[in-house]
Amino acid sequence: RVHLAESGGGSVQAGGSLRLSCEASGHLYSSYCMGWFRQAPGKRREGVAAIDTDGRTTYADSVKGRFTIYQDDAKNTLYLQMSSLKPEDTATYICAAEHFGCNAIREIQALGRFPSGDYGYWGQGTQVTVSS
Repeated sequence: RVHLAESGGGSVQAGGSLRLSCEASGHLYSSYCMGWFRQAPGKRREGVAAIDTDGRTTYADSVKGRFTIYQDDAKNTLYLQMSSLKPEDTATYICAAEHFGCNAIREIQALGRFPSGDYGYWGQGTQVTVSS
């Protein structure tokens, strides 16, 4: 089983930056599709950024140019660098991973969509609050 642990959330003012981390542990395969999702109170979970096993990235339109997803394979850690934060970025940020279903995920993400239902492993989330 894969365990995902997020960290790095916090409270910042609009225009500020944060870097989120998601460390994977447990029974790890050599490669995963990984993604960041977020959920604000009363709203549906939405995809923010994802990276597939070929290193291709996908971003939600709302964060393009402001957020960067990347990973450090040696540390089994996924990152989300967030800059120029806005109050509407306030949410719980959750990382997700998938190994066996990665091919299907990759095809959908190539269309700019985030198939949250295809990810099998989820973290508990880290809160990000952006004040105006």
